[in-house]
Amino acid sequence: MSIVGPKSKLSSINTVQVKNLSQSKGVLDNDIFFNVNVDSNQKYIICYALGHLYGLSDTKGSEQEFPILYPSWQALSWSRNQSIKSKSLTYKIKRIIDELSKLSKVATNFIHACDYDQEGEVIGYNILQYACKNKYSVSKRAKFSSLTDEEIRNSFSNLLPPNHNLKDAGLSRHLIDYIYGINLSRALTNSVKRKSNEKNTKKFITLSIGRVQGPTLAFVVEREKEILDHISTPYWNILAVFQKNDRTLKAYYFPQKIESKDLALSIVAECKNQLGKVTDVLTNKTAIKQPYPFNIGDLQKEAYRVFKFSPNYTLSVAEKLYLDALISYPRTSSQKLPPSINYTKIISNISKMAGGLKQDPYVEKTENKNVLCYSVIVSNLLAQKSLIPNEGKQDDPAHPAIYPTGQKSKRVLDESESKLLDLIVRRFFATFGKEAFYQQVSVTIAIKDKYIFKSEEKKIISEGWIEFYRPYFDYSGYVTTDTLSFLKKDDILKIVNIESIEKTTQPPPRFNQSTLLQKMEREKIGTKATRSEIINTLFKRNYIYNFSTANDSKSNRYAPPLKKNTATWSEMKADKKPAIITPSESIQNVRLQNDPIRIKGSSGIRPTEMGIALVESMKKYVPNIVSTSLTRTMEEQLEQIESGKKPSSSVVDQAREQVREAVKSFSDNEDHIAEEISQSLQKDRRMESISNKSRTTVSLGACPVCQKGKLIVKKSTKTRKRFAGCTNYSSSNCTATAPLPSTGALRGLKKICNECKWPIVASTGTNQGKRYRWQFCINPQCPLKKTKK
Repeated sequence: MSIVGPKSKLSSINTVQVKNLSQSKGVLDNDIFFNVNVDSNQKYIICYALGHLYGLSDTKGSEQEFPILYPSWQALSWSRNQSIKSKSLTYKIKRIIDELSKLSKVATNFIHACDYDQEGEVIGYNILQYACKNKYSVSKRAKFSSLTDEEIRNSFSNLLPPNHNLKDAGLSRHLIDYIYGINLSRALTNSVKRKSNEKNTKKFITLSIGRVQGPTLAFVVEREKEILDHISTPYWNILAVFQKNDRTLKAYYFPQKIESKDLALSIVAECKNQLGKVTDVLTNKTAIKQPYPFNIGDLQKEAYRVFKFSPNYTLSVAEKLYLDALISYPRTSSQKLPPSINYTKIISNISKMAGGLKQDPYVEKTENKNVLCYSVIVSNLLAQKSLIPNEGKQDDPAHPAIYPTGQKSKRVLDESESKLLDLIVRRFFATFGKEAFYQQVSVTIAIKDKYIFKSEEKKIISEGWIEFYRPYFDYSGYVTTDTLSFLKKDDILKIVNIESIEKTTQPPPRFNQSTLLQKMEREKIGTKATRSEIINTLFKRNYIYNFSTANDSKSNRYAPPLKKNTATWSEMKADKKPAIITPSESIQNVRLQNDPIRIKGSSGIRPTEMGIALVESMKKYVPNIVSTSLTRTMEEQLEQIESGKKPSSSVVDQAREQVREAVKSFSDNEDHIAEEISQSLQKDRRMESISNKSRTTVSLGACPVCQKGKLIVKKSTKTRKRFAGCTNYSSSNCTATAPLPSTGALRGLKKICNECKWPIVASTGTNQGKRYRWQFCINPQCPLKKTKK
């Protein structure tokens, strides 16, 4: 029997087989094949693959056919369009294919043991179909979700027929993605290349666009437009501090948003020196349901929230844990744990695996010292009458939710691996825990029987499953000490202080990698396995960058430098400290405060000039490529192929027709598209050049004194305070200066004061937790300022 599968998977299987089964030496090439005897009657020859050995290629060459609608599968070792640069890797692929071809001539049976998903099915199908000469239909399928010895043995004892629907869906996905990507990317690249040649621009980069890349990039661009188009409008609220005996509490005026400053001030005036009366005290007990077991999307979101791991990095770490047989297959969309995995056995085994996790040093770093070790949690769970996980609605026919296998690591895990494994283990525990409960106390206070103030607090009164998930549970919003429960209806309270608070409406937040991934999931574009890679590709193509780390090349190697003179109030980097909730403040009250979570548009993913131009150009000329509906419909049709509800031929033919139309539209508008993209490239390059020369220089406007230089932001070497100074100070001794705010972003508006002709600039800052922005003339001697005084 011959088994084919990716090296990364089957090398792990071989390790299990070698140490737990009788194994003889390899019969052909020792570093490719593994000769395994299961018993006296069964001999397996296992061969690994290096991922895909075959790829789609243009059969007529790069320039002979356009659009390319009928590519063929070719061995990557001799494909014309191969992307493999390493000669040694190319040689390995050719050697594996050659040896497989030889072995297939004498093999009696074939077992396909690649990942049980579309990608794995395609890898195995191509090997069986091309290297082994049409052996896919007569092969058997091994299906397993973890690399434990027990599950592998079980899968080989219960072999399945080949999954033709899964294969058809995978092949269709590859073909559709290929014809969209190769044709539109080529059209885009060639048009910009021709435009660059016309302008004698030597520098050139490869551009790409695809049916998933396009809509994902459009999400970022549209969000940026929302932020920049947002006009902040002020509103007010009123905060009152009440006292009974020696205890105080804060309450906010209800309704919370007051549109008029005069109205807010009049309410404050009427309430001053008055008494408040407690008109209602409501106490409710509410359950906090156990979390669902992780699928890959949930794991990526939680790892980003807790560790700030990017989705792509989380997936790569999870795959390492899977190959070490420490967790089940991570590329799953399921939120269900079948009883067949044996809950009791896994939980029992987990108590023995903690040694390799560096668990104690990590726990010492957490704020919550009272973190239960695995053995204590295991004892608590096994003492329960039954083990029933709290499952979500999402299911995956191929694999269950991600779960720890209970196997002990055979090597010392690095910090990231230990953290992610601990997160998965504790989430697994939490799904079997008991419900947690919190008590919510809501107090209503009336002043003069007409002005209503409210305060509320939440306190966890029964931890339940939270006890198992303590290092990662979000405690924000919950108090540790009761501060409202001492109040009773009709209590009279003294007002210690009352004041109006000015706020401004905020734009929506920029996406980060986690929220962008969630957006892709909601819109049903991409797959659980490819979404994080699509985001990573947008970074690599320089279509987007992470604003909060734009000046840190180590944290984001693809982020361009910040652009000179383009900082806005929304570009300020927010304080990353979590919102602090005082015992008397409610969740409702905290939402009013300008904590980092609510300071919109302050950081996150931003599009580059090229990214913006690409989306705007595609919207005008090839709208389908940035259309969410087109990609969503295609994903739904691929799912129908996998479930056997739709033939692959009709879906692929439809995609070919859509590509033809897109290429025609591209061709008809090639000059316009090329011009718009070329201009954006020049802007990005110019800004990068300027920023490389001086990343801290901010121009505020023309100098009104010498009328030749520019006023820029400078910093005093003595006081370190900022001020505006002329660029001609060194060359012509222009002494024009003006003081500037010590903190906050500054940007020139290309406007001058009507009275003194000095530049008007915009600035942003915070005051007592309130974020604000304003425009002002920087001339301290401006006649208008003297008039106002």
